[in-house]
Amino acid sequence: MFVLACRRLVSMALIMAMVSFLLFLLFESDKLAVAGKVLGPYSSVEQREIWLEKNGYDRSFLTRYADWAGNAVKGDFGTSLQLRAPVADVLWPRLGNTAILAAVVFAAMIPLSLLLGVLAGLRESSLQDRVISVASVLTTSVPEFASATLLSAIFVFELGWLPGTSAMTGGFNFKELILPAAVLILFDFGYVTRMTRASMAEVMTSPYIRTAILKGLPYRRVIMRHALRNALIAPFTVIVLQMNWLLSGVIVVEVFFSYKGFGKLLLDASLFGDIFVIEACTLIAVFVAVFSQFISDIGYMLLNPKIRFG
Repeated sequence: MFVLACRRLVSMALIMAMVSFLLFLLFESDKLAVAGKVLGPYSSVEQREIWLEKNGYDRSFLTRYADWAGNAVKGDFGTSLQLRAPVADVLWPRLGNTAILAAVVFAAMIPLSLLLGVLAGLRESSLQDRVISVASVLTTSVPEFASATLLSAIFVFELGWLPGTSAMTGGFNFKELILPAAVLILFDFGYVTRMTRASMAEVMTSPYIRTAILKGLPYRRVIMRHALRNALIAPFTVIVLQMNWLLSGVIVVEVFFSYKGFGKLLLDASLFGDIFVIEACTLIAVFVAVFSQFISDIGYMLLNPKIRFG
C-alpha cells in the first residue's frame, strides 16, 4: 500500500508539472499578447516592448517558466489586471468562501445520500426503492439554474424567508448559504444516492451476506458490520471526486446568487481576460482534481483488503 501511495504522489507531481508547463505555454508564449493584456489594446508596440523588458520577458522561455513555477509554488501568482491587487490576496478569500459552501453541501449531502441509497439498496425493486430512485433521477435531471430560479421564487419572493443574494459581505451568514447549498445538494445528492443504492443492492445479493443471514446473525449486525463496509467502497470514490465539481462546477450557482467564490472569480477573470488570475485558478483547480483522486485512491485501498494486503 505504501508503494502504491508513493506512486500516486509521483504521478500527481508529474501531472501538475505537465499542466503548469502547458498552461504557461498557452498563456505566455506570445509575449506581445501578454503585454497587450496588461497595458490595454490601445498601447503601442514600443510601450509593450518596454514593459516586456522591464518585467523580464527578454529572458528565454524556460527561464521564465522556471521563475513562474517557483513563484506559483510559493503562492505568488502575480497581480490581477482587473482588480489591481496581488492575485493571492484575491484568490484565497474566494477559495475560502467556496470551501465554506462546499463544507455545508457535503455535511448535508453525504448523510442524506448514503442513508437513502442504503435504504433503497436494502429493498431492491420495492416501493421504497422506486420512490427513492425516481426522486434521485428527478433532482439530478434538473439543472442548477432551474432549481435556483424555482427555490428563489418560493423562498425569496413568495415567502420572503431567505435573502435572494449571498454576497457574504458582512461576514459569515448561514441564511445566505441556505439557497446556494440547497441547489447544489438537490443536483448532486441523487447521483451519490444511486451509486450507493447500486452498490448496496449488489452486496446484499453476495453469498457471504446470505450465509451470514442463514447462520442466524442479527440482521442489523449483518448490515452494519458486513454489508455496509463493502457497499461504501464505490460511493466513497464518487463522493471524494465531487470536490472537483464543487470547485469548478458551482459557477452557475455563485453567479446566480452573487456569491463571491472561486467559480465567480474564474468567470469574471475569463470575461475580462485577466490571464494571471486564470492561470492561478487553473492551477488550483487541477491541484484539487489530482489531490482528490489521490485521496480517493488511498481511501479505496483502505476500504478494499484485496488492495491493502496485496
